[in-house]
Order: sequence, then C-alpha cells, then structure tokens
Amino acid sequence: MFSNQPLADRLRPRSLDEFAGQDHLVGGDGVLRKVIESGNVPSFILWGPPGVGKTTLARIVASKLERSFFQLSAVHSGVKEVRETIEKARSQQFFGKPNPILFIDEIHRFNKSQQDSLLGAVEQGILTLIGATTENPSFEVISPLLSRCQVYVLKPLDDELLKKLVDRALATDYYLSQYKIRVDEYEALTRISGGDARKLYNALELTVSLEAEKGSEEIVITDDMVLSHVQQNLAMYDKNGEQHYDIISAFIKSLRGSDPNAAVYWLARMVEGGEDVKFIARRMVILAAEDIGLANPNALLLAQACFNAVNLVGWPESRIILSETALYLATSPKSNAAYMAIENAIAAVHRHGDLPVPLHLRNAPTRLMKDLGYHDGYRYAHDFEGNFVEDNYLPGEISGTVFYDPGNNSRESEIRKQLLDRWKKIYKYPAGK
Repeated sequence: MFSNQPLADRLRPRSLDEFAGQDHLVGGDGVLRKVIESGNVPSFILWGPPGVGKTTLARIVASKLERSFFQLSAVHSGVKEVRETIEKARSQQFFGKPNPILFIDEIHRFNKSQQDSLLGAVEQGILTLIGATTENPSFEVISPLLSRCQVYVLKPLDDELLKKLVDRALATDYYLSQYKIRVDEYEALTRISGGDARKLYNALELTVSLEAEKGSEEIVITDDMVLSHVQQNLAMYDKNGEQHYDIISAFIKSLRGSDPNAAVYWLARMVEGGEDVKFIARRMVILAAEDIGLANPNALLLAQACFNAVNLVGWPESRIILSETALYLATSPKSNAAYMAIENAIAAVHRHGDLPVPLHLRNAPTRLMKDLGYHDGYRYAHDFEGNFVEDNYLPGEISGTVFYDPGNNSRESEIRKQLLDRWKKIYKYPAGK
C-alpha cells in the first residue's frame, strides 16, 4: 500500500545538509549557503531545469530564517493574488519582525503588469521575493525587477547523484522499505529522469507499485522493467516538466529533419498541454537561424514575426500562427553553415587567444596612432570596382582560415561561387558538393 503523497514530496529535503546537488550554491563554500547563513537574504531568482530543487530550496531558506512563507504559482495567480499577498506581508510589519518570503513558481509566466505589481513591495522591503524559472530570466523577467534580484543558476542532476537518490529512497522511504527491492540496472531510471529528481522518483515509485501488485517476494529493477511501466503510464505531456524537454526536442528535430507532419503533431501535443506560447515561438526563432540560416534568410524573419504575433494574439488563435510557421520552417531548405561559422570562429578564439588587430585595420583618431602605423595601408572597398578589394582582414597568424563554408543549397551555392571568384588568392574555399 502506497501513500497518496508522492515519493518526491515524502523525500523533500528539510535542510541544506539534506539537499542533493548544487554544491556550487549550497555546498560548504556555496555562495547561496553563505548568504543564507548570514541571515541577510536579498530577493533572488532560481533558474534551472525542472526537478532540481528550486521550490525545496525556497522553503529551506524560509525555514532557516524563520520567515513567513507565501507561495504563488504564475500559472494560476494574477495581479489580484499578488496584491493580496503583498497586503498580508505588509500587515506583518511590526515590532521588527523580518519580512516574509514570497515564492513565485514559474515566474517567467507572469506578464509585464503582473511583474510590475511586485516592484514596489520588493523595493520597499515589504517582502523578499524568490522566483523560480526554467527560462532565461534575462528574456522573461522585466529589467526593473531583474535588477533588484540576484540570479542563481541550478544545474541538472548528474547520473551518479541520481543513483544515490534511488538508493536513498529505497533505504529511507517508509513505503518503499516495506518491500525487498534490488536495483540491477539504473540506466533507464537515470535516462528517463533527464536530470530531474521528481521525474526519477515518479518513475521509481510507479515501477515498484506495479511490480508490488504482482506479489513477488523480491522486486529486481531492470531497465526493461522500468521502460515497460513508464512508457505505458507517463505518456501525457506535462508542461511543468515531465515531458517538457522531450516533446520540444522531438518538435525541433522534426523541423530540422524537414518533416512537416511530425512537426505539427508535436506542436499539437504542446498546444493541448498548455505549453507557454512564447517558449514554442522562441525555439523556432533559434531553429530558423541555426538550421536554415542563409539557405532561406526569410525563415528568420517569419519566425520573428511569429514570436511578435503570438504575443499580441494569445491562445487559442496563436496555434494557427505557430502551425503556419512550423510548416514553413519544416519545408524550407536547410543549412547550419551560419551556426558552424560562429562555432569555428569561437574555437579559433579559444585556441589562439587575443590576437592583435592588424595595423591597417586599426582606428587612428590621434596623430600618435597614425605615426605608429595605425590605419596605414587600409584600402577602402568602395574606391574599387564592384565595391570590393581583396585584402587581409584577419590577424596574420590565422590569415586565410575558412570559418564559413556555405551549405549545399541554391542560395548558398551562389554565395560559394562569389567567394571563390573574389577570394581565390587568400581563402581556399572547397568547390562544394
């Protein structure tokens, strides 16, 4: 017999010493641990993937500091709930009592007006805000609020830590300890979890409960057993994290693979699951640059227009805009040449360090700089036929290095031809496929 309380909640850490992972934040020398132990905790935002302990950490902070704790979910709360909570916090401001903590889960789902409603209370110290987000707060949190908060980044849990969590659960959980359980294989559990402890515990508890129904004297957990139970029972999309990354991964891979049918199916899964419309649109903007690029520059324009449009329209009509864009991206020619060009250039920067700018390319605003040879020998492209002159624009140490290799599509084939004609003395461009 299992409890109605999920395993992840039963095993929720109650102190920093029980907290698993995130040593860079809460380990012995962790920056957040030091802040908490000082007792002077500023408002902050926890940014990281699902199931790594953002909510748990917020509760531990409130408990450690003996502060009142209010919790709101950005999915279900609006300006009204925020203001009511602020008034409750304001009413506790007496006899030097420390300000309460307001924890907002999925703060990235708050719109501008909802986030604006927090500003005064945070600035005046009526409450300490702790926000949790799976999205980059630089894009999702308004600048005035972000400037008043520290941002702490949480990392996915690695496989070794996940294995330890499984062993600890089997040893310490009252309900699991009623059974004789042995884990022969961990790989399926760790792979399904994707670094998410909550997902790990759900898969473990589901597997054990279904095997317990068979009445076996000993439950021996194997990869095949886990996969057979989990795949049958955790098929529903969970926008809060259970399959958030799996579904978006399938969607992006379908777009990249030029399969419009699969792309629109995975899009439908996210639409029906209530996924954040901006999250979907933003990922298509990235794909348009990374996987289509110069093969069809209009793809990025359309993806950007899609992002702007869905922010204006909202659900449910946004599904049509998302569908149009997804189908366009899926059926567009593909090239990752622009993506590879910047990756190759960054690799060269790491390999060669800060190479000096050639003298003829340097700015020469003063007489001294001119005397030192700055700008000397620079040839202005517009003074030459076709507004082009073959010259060296890279540091001498890497002169002639090709970072951008045009893709094999009609648009970039023309670019390749132009580069071969213009740069034959300096760059050794391959002739193409």
